[in-house]
Amino acid sequence: MTLMLGDPAPNFTADTTQGWINFHDWLGDSWGILFSHPADFTPVCTTEFAAMARLQPKFEMRSVKVIGLSTDDLQSHHEWVKDIERTLNVRITFPIIADPDRIIADLYRMSYTVVFEGERGSQAVRSVFMIGPDKRVKLILTYPDSTGRNFKEILRVVDSLQLTERCGVATPADWNSGEDCLIPPDVSTDEAARRFPAGCVEIRPYLRYTPQPNPRAITSMPRDLIGGRTR
Repeated sequence: MTLMLGDPAPNFTADTTQGWINFHDWLGDSWGILFSHPADFTPVCTTEFAAMARLQPKFEMRSVKVIGLSTDDLQSHHEWVKDIERTLNVRITFPIIADPDRIIADLYRMSYTVVFEGERGSQAVRSVFMIGPDKRVKLILTYPDSTGRNFKEILRVVDSLQLTERCGVATPADWNSGEDCLIPPDVSTDEAARRFPAGCVEIRPYLRYTPQPNPRAITSMPRDLIGGRTR
């Protein structure tokens, strides 16, 4: 069975480049991003690690912890990190999980079957799991081996998820932080006026825009108002 949005994020213990962790304890009350890689010392993965390292301070500003995973062993991880830092002039400070037996890759269903010279095996793909402070899965992305991920897009999704969970809005296509948001269709006109005093522009009864709320100036919207047809 595949993990789905809203499912509890499976817990695990694992050895990483920064020591053993219990995943849920390591997350604490933070958001988390677990992103996997097929193998160490591969070109696409190397550029992805560098991209994440450069953006990590912005994730930290949003209370998001980052952890990588590759299905090679710990010694390989340490050597690979040194090589990435030398080659691409970055410093990698987030931990990388060693998963040579693909236990965590299988636990999170981030592996697929490969056949090589008649032998069947499994290989981790480029997956991203975004996990909320409630330890539930908020986002799942899966890319093929040959396509590098856009980590600025992942940062954008963090902004959207944190805003929408706090303020009870939705975000339109190509939204970026600071731009107008959408009022969910389950929110009545009267409730929208109370919740979003900055105003509402109604294009259609189901398509209503409001300026981005300030998360610090609004109480969390009840779950029954942000469930259902909000997206």
